[in-house]
Amino acid sequence: MQKDTLLGLFKNRNYAHLFGAQLLSQIGSVTGLTAFAFYMLDKFSTQPAYATLTEMMYSLPTLFLFFLTGVATDRFDRQKIAVSCDAVNAGLSLLLLGAIAWGWMPLIFAVLFIRSAVGKMFHPANAALVRGVLDPAQMPAAMGMNQMLMSAFVLLGTGLGAVSYWHSGILGSVAIDMVSFVISAVLIMRCNIPQEVRQPNGPASWRQLRLKQVGQDFVSGLRYVRHHSIVLSLLAGILILGLANGGGSVMYLFSLKYKLAPDTYESLQVGMTAVLGAGMLLGSIVSVRLARKIPLYGMIIASFFLGAFTHLLQAMASDTVTFMALYLLYALSIPLCNVAFFGWLAQVTEARMMGRVQALIQPIMMLTFTAMQAWIAYAFPAHMSVESIFYVVGAAELALGVYYLLVLPPLARKRAEQTAKQAA
Repeated sequence: MQKDTLLGLFKNRNYAHLFGAQLLSQIGSVTGLTAFAFYMLDKFSTQPAYATLTEMMYSLPTLFLFFLTGVATDRFDRQKIAVSCDAVNAGLSLLLLGAIAWGWMPLIFAVLFIRSAVGKMFHPANAALVRGVLDPAQMPAAMGMNQMLMSAFVLLGTGLGAVSYWHSGILGSVAIDMVSFVISAVLIMRCNIPQEVRQPNGPASWRQLRLKQVGQDFVSGLRYVRHHSIVLSLLAGILILGLANGGGSVMYLFSLKYKLAPDTYESLQVGMTAVLGAGMLLGSIVSVRLARKIPLYGMIIASFFLGAFTHLLQAMASDTVTFMALYLLYALSIPLCNVAFFGWLAQVTEARMMGRVQALIQPIMMLTFTAMQAWIAYAFPAHMSVESIFYVVGAAELALGVYYLLVLPPLARKRAEQTAKQAA
């Protein structure tokens, strides 16, 4: 069996443990988040603002910590960061159990915020460790496994949280969350990862960390991106992708409620989640196979053209069957992009900079994502129709596909020539 196949990855004991840790961490997070949303809606049904505040506690840490997460991942021991994050989150889950039993909402929200902030530190460290224990050629297959994992949680995550809440209540769900963090920490501790992977920039201690040094490391990460054309081009495209994702976060629900199925949109929305998960799961399997046959930049470009095509047609769809069929086609394009995008980004980024590059993705996307959502909130429905949102999203994806078509192939050829010269 080839090492770059999906099953071949698990012959690497370190990767198997890291993947298992990510799986358990994801199970705990999804179960806890879904159960907590149900708990808030049940206990505070007349105060929906609490549910919104809960979501904010999970998303706000991105804005406050994005400059620190990548710096910490690249400077300190990545394995210790991942283990410490799981251990701290397990302790915070225990504290959350007490806060829920007490019923004091300020403490509950504070614990949720801190726990989410700690989780933001875990993912870059875990991703950098995966990048270090695999060969560059294996990264697309590893991204395929991540996409399959994500697809499974899109398909089953809400159901897992609901079943956990119905049978165990909020306290039982948080306890499951806590146990998952503990087992995740144990799996990462069992990894035998070389020191140069754990600390590619050399030994460092938290006691030596200064605010000025954090700023210098962050700026050096920005300079690295600016001087590496492929990395810069990939990240620049995320600004356009943020517009598409911002529109995509609301346009399907709006289309069902205000155009296609005003009376049954809620049940159809559940069906769309199943279609999305199934499409992403199938697309992940196909994408890993394609990654061994065609250039990764070709997959990235094709995914955005396919997304633009489906969204422009969805704007004109007049029945739910056509709309759902096109949505399935779009779901196939998501892993086509993600497997190639993150797989190639991991291949072209130096290990010593991996944390800082990864940490830039989310805040860059949030800039245009939030701007798009704000524009829709202002303009819909008085100044724009549902169809207009689809057209804008489709146009953004088409523009991104054209941008990558013009930029990425020449850069890939240039890198191949430089690699060939170095090998000679």
